[in-house]
Amino acid sequence: MSDADRQSSDSFPLIIGHRGASKVAPENTLAAFERALFDGADGIEFDVRLARDNVPVVIHDATLRRTAAAHLDAPIASLSSSHLSAIDVGSWFNRRFPARADEAYARETVPTLSRVFETIAPRCRVLYVELKYEPREMRNFPGGMTNFVERVVAEVRAHGLERRVVIGSFMLAAIAEVKRIAPDLRTIATFKREFLRPLLTSRALLGHAHDCRADELALRHALVSRRMVKAARAAGLPSVVWTVDHPSWAGRASALGLRAIITNDPAHMRAALDDFRGQDDSAS
Repeated sequence: MSDADRQSSDSFPLIIGHRGASKVAPENTLAAFERALFDGADGIEFDVRLARDNVPVVIHDATLRRTAAAHLDAPIASLSSSHLSAIDVGSWFNRRFPARADEAYARETVPTLSRVFETIAPRCRVLYVELKYEPREMRNFPGGMTNFVERVVAEVRAHGLERRVVIGSFMLAAIAEVKRIAPDLRTIATFKREFLRPLLTSRALLGHAHDCRADELALRHALVSRRMVKAARAAGLPSVVWTVDHPSWAGRASALGLRAIITNDPAHMRAALDDFRGQDDSAS
């Protein structure tokens, strides 16, 4: 059981910033992570890929087409971490959301995993690290998936974050590889709604999680039900919902006993959760 799990259940659900506070700042940047913590998040969730020099970097997409100022089509795997650290990945947010624009965002670049751990992790209760593993991309790296996992695990250990990092992925084989290499680290298996198509039951979903030795479940909101969460709890798997911004999830997640809410808008979710707890206290 983790240190977090030993704490009172009154502290759950945790509020986790999805790619930081990505509703109000450019996703997967230090600015978004800082804003998430300022807005009351307990931790952050972010995506990791390997740069050409085998350095884990924090970015969601396989290319910079969507988030770079220069709209680069080159794969992340073909660019070095030093090159990525000089590329503007914040200006796009200012152009797309002028009402939330900040000149400082234009100075945001692709951070390395190490930099996020150094600057953000000390103030986080938990960090959810999602491995973006694509077999075609990994062909460029000797060792493939094993190399990727080893690089991420090495960063976790180098920064002494074994008790606060949870490593996840949609690719369940990557979760199994994390457990093979570092069985002491917590992992989370991520499931989309498609996992229930056409006849996959909660028992089968939990079977997949068990097979890869996951410690938690990350359920897309459409998969969250009382039955699913109860079955997961009985199997010893805390459940996390992603990605939700409507304030009604504060009360629903509390009632269901979810471990965490992954949201683009930590400020509003924190306010909703505080309000729900205040009403609950008044009723009691």
